Amino acid sequence: MQNRSNKKFTGSLAAALVAAFSIMSVQGAQSVTRRPALVVGIMVDGLSMDYVELLRDQFGQNGFRRLLENGLTVNDLDYGTWVDNTAATAIVFTGASPEINGIPASTIYDRDTRRARPVFFDSSIIGNFTDETLSPGALASSTITDELRIDGGGTGYAYSIAPEPAQAIIMAGHAGNSAFWINDATGKWATTTFYKDLPAPPQEANHRYPLERRLDTLQWVPSLPVDRFPDLPPHKKLYPFRNIFQRGDANRFRAYKNSPVVNSDVTALASEYIRLLQLGTHQSTDMLSLGLSVQPFMYGRDPDARIELMDGYLRLDRDLAKLFDAIDRQGPGMDRTVVFVAGTPLTRRQRRDDEKWALPFGEFSSRKAVSLLNMYLMALYGNGDWVSGYHDGQIFLNHKLIKERGKDLGEFRGESARFLTRMAGVHRAWTVDDVLDRRATDNPDAARRNTFVGTAGDVFISIAPGWQANDDDSDTERPSTIVRAGAPTAPAFILVPGATPRTIESPVDARVIAPTVAGILRIRAPNGAALPRLRP
Repeated sequence: MQNRSNKKFTGSLAAALVAAFSIMSVQGAQSVTRRPALVVGIMVDGLSMDYVELLRDQFGQNGFRRLLENGLTVNDLDYGTWVDNTAATAIVFTGASPEINGIPASTIYDRDTRRARPVFFDSSIIGNFTDETLSPGALASSTITDELRIDGGGTGYAYSIAPEPAQAIIMAGHAGNSAFWINDATGKWATTTFYKDLPAPPQEANHRYPLERRLDTLQWVPSLPVDRFPDLPPHKKLYPFRNIFQRGDANRFRAYKNSPVVNSDVTALASEYIRLLQLGTHQSTDMLSLGLSVQPFMYGRDPDARIELMDGYLRLDRDLAKLFDAIDRQGPGMDRTVVFVAGTPLTRRQRRDDEKWALPFGEFSSRKAVSLLNMYLMALYGNGDWVSGYHDGQIFLNHKLIKERGKDLGEFRGESARFLTRMAGVHRAWTVDDVLDRRATDNPDAARRNTFVGTAGDVFISIAPGWQANDDDSDTERPSTIVRAGAPTAPAFILVPGATPRTIESPVDARVIAPTVAGILRIRAPNGAALPRLRP
């Protein structure tokens, strides 16, 4: 009954989207007699329509307001289940879910080494300005970037810039000219030798304006008087925040990348790309893709970081305005540029409220969970190292040992899930077989398509809201966080020259963005795009 109603809803939603977008598409096609000279794709990590609406009166005319008043606004871009910004970016740029595009998260568990590793790890590749060895080899589908480059026969150029490597690589795709990100250890703009171009702007930034030196004197304070921030209780107006990034702090560059100040670096570098590389002046359409963020700041002293969050939106609004101004002054002009902005879901892991509020709290230890589960399985099946490890809410069993002992893997998975469900801090546990058979979670179809079998664990765990999930085997020092429930949605905007502004309030499948943008550019949709593009 539920599947039937879901199909009915999906059908009616698709019809509504076609009707809503048809006016925009028709008028856009009439006003743009040739392909755009430049397409700018922007992913904003943690973007929330609630905050965009809350701060709308504080925004200038040329940032968010330009998107809201001149383009297509999608209030709720639906990712199906919660995904991190890497998986969300892959969904948007490929038009395919992780089961097709092969990218379930920024890091995956390696059963051979029993350690987590970057999803784009590639030992055959070396890095520039980094010792990271990464390539887009794990990306199993083509992207908008790939299709645009192929369509132009390589005469158009495609670049990406983002704080995080995985996001930068996805946006550059397989055929992009280059992808640059900020290295966690050095703060330098870094890339991979997979891409053959080494543009001048990031190299110049590394040598003339190194982040390591700039952070010594940089501080992040409110960009407006505190009394101008809306909906603040009186006590929050008494203590304006001040965040610095001290030399010697192991999390220095990670904290900077989690702050909205990093968006200014990304957009400033993007403006240099437009100016120096003359984007929008080549024989075919050029593409510039950016990764930005307004996720809650995890490294401040006060867990209640709402002022920092609002300040992040205000700063992002000004950064967008500067980028659009650079396109007008130094690029082909906004009248010859298509812009799409897609948010990724707000992170589920957020700072814990002050203990004085006495909210329910617990700690889930992955190391303890693995140990107890292995002891339970030994009691049932005999001595052995039955559990290989834990990563990102997934338990990995020892397939080799289970096969050697002639045991049934499905039985092991089922027993493991039943045991883990009874563990404190575990809200729910289900097996990968449940996922494949569409028996898992409240949205089984979405759970299935957002699971890549090639790297999936044997048992999935949902940590109870309010609990702190400790990834005990992680090598990276992270702030303490608790799990919060939330909808896996975010807003999106598409700005097409001459198009009639429209707002879609019903949820829109995130896989729609890639084929829709491809249709606007009059190129093929990515080869894994599962949904038809919106068309007149």
